[in-house]
Amino acid sequence: MSDSMPGPGTAAGTAPGEIPQDAPQEPTRAAAHDPAAPAPLGVVRTPTGNAGVDAELERLSDADHLPAGGHIEVYEDVHRGLRDALTGLDAGPAPAPVPPNDNSYNTPDNNSYNNRS
Repeated sequence: MSDSMPGPGTAAGTAPGEIPQDAPQEPTRAAAHDPAAPAPLGVVRTPTGNAGVDAELERLSDADHLPAGGHIEVYEDVHRGLRDALTGLDAGPAPAPVPPNDNSYNTPDNNSYNNRS
């Protein structure tokens, strides 16, 4: 084969492996788009600073990969968790432990105020 004679599988004026410009090309196929397929909404979640609440909000991303019929289970679960977190806030912190009643300083034998003569 010479430069003037193209080899098998090559068109005149093209390098081996190169597709000639006048060659019929397959139309490019667009990616199949299924509007009913689950797709992430891309909602940005800003951290609240409360680890429990942030974990519940992060759980919402589980719905991104489910069909619409599966969203309700995730939403109800998140709602339950957020409600529990709010209920915990209403309960307030546990009261501080009270030291045992120690009246040893106020016994009749040791009470200097009552023993004044």
